[in-house]
Amino acid sequence: MENALSRAYTVTHLPLPSLLVIPKVTKHLLSNPVFTCIILAACMEIAVVAGFAAFLGKYLEQQFNLTTSSANQLLGMTAIPCACLGIFLGGLLVKKLSLSALGAIRMAMLVNLVSTACYVSFLFLGCDTGPVAGVTVPYGNNSTPTSSLDPYSPCNNNCECQTDSFTPVCGADGVTYLSACFAGCSSTNLSGCSCLSSVPAENATVVPGKCPSPGCEEAFLTFLCVMCVCSMIGAMAQTPSVIILIRTVSPELKSYALGVLFLLLRLLGFIPPPLIFGAGIDSTCLFWSTFCGEQGACALYDNVVYRYLYVSIAIALKSFAFILYTTTWQCLRKNYKRYIKNHEGGLSTSEFFASTLTLDNLGRDSVPQNQPHRTKFIYNLEDHEWCENMESVL
Repeated sequence: MENALSRAYTVTHLPLPSLLVIPKVTKHLLSNPVFTCIILAACMEIAVVAGFAAFLGKYLEQQFNLTTSSANQLLGMTAIPCACLGIFLGGLLVKKLSLSALGAIRMAMLVNLVSTACYVSFLFLGCDTGPVAGVTVPYGNNSTPTSSLDPYSPCNNNCECQTDSFTPVCGADGVTYLSACFAGCSSTNLSGCSCLSSVPAENATVVPGKCPSPGCEEAFLTFLCVMCVCSMIGAMAQTPSVIILIRTVSPELKSYALGVLFLLLRLLGFIPPPLIFGAGIDSTCLFWSTFCGEQGACALYDNVVYRYLYVSIAIALKSFAFILYTTTWQCLRKNYKRYIKNHEGGLSTSEFFASTLTLDNLGRDSVPQNQPHRTKFIYNLEDHEWCENMESVL
């Protein structure tokens, strides 16, 4: 009797055996196709937010000629509040409609389709780069082949222009110049610009900023409205996804399943997407600034290619998430009772935090007798005497 008690005490206080069971539990969870598909779909949804939203301010600057402060202020006042509202509405609909797991996955699929349609509309809402002297069009002659494009021209050779910064100006000829220096302006009042050869000398002036594109303001207002709707609808899929994940695992594994979810969200949803979006955006650069002979930041992008590539990556991620939602729906439709571990209807507090109760018992000598089922799953994983105490890890 004393040996058994001593062995039980030793096993209970050994951290290494407790940690060894974690890979087995993780493998058990990920072998569930519903659990895995829901987590991967959530990663794809978060990847869109992490990648698309991270560069959205820069996108607004390039596409609609906004300042950095204006772009960030608009995002803070529109997209973020709409996303918060969407999360609230998603939870409210699940509660009011008392959605089953099948109903929740149908809701997630519908929300994904609508939000993807909004992203598709972004392909047609933007502004062109416009004519930029020496970058998209040659100086003074729009018919010269592209191979002869060069920001330096005989009209500005004596100005010693630098490319370490990008301060665009719009000339009276409707062409954007990289700076007043590249426009050949000899005076501080931005007049007498020698590179504006298509206008009279007295009218050869420039004004700060890029030349406006026709219809750009209307496109921006439409983009802003669609962005608000897209943010709100896209966020409505978060609550149904978590509900399905909770219902597809055993009560004693719910908190551990949430831990796996948030771990994969950070590994797959937040780290790779900004790198992918950033590399794609850099590939659309038309003109790089230079500092001390080294390449600096991109000064000018091809707005059309930028828009198509930037939005297409988001659409691809949303489409992959829809495929995963569809796979989940097929699994639940064909074998519902196999994957759903608890009854339909709303989750009670004791159900949602079942494994949290186990964590509260960490370090205690005994487990309440009215919970005989809590170690059953652990015994199925591996037949060792220390497994009985492993539920505290989960």
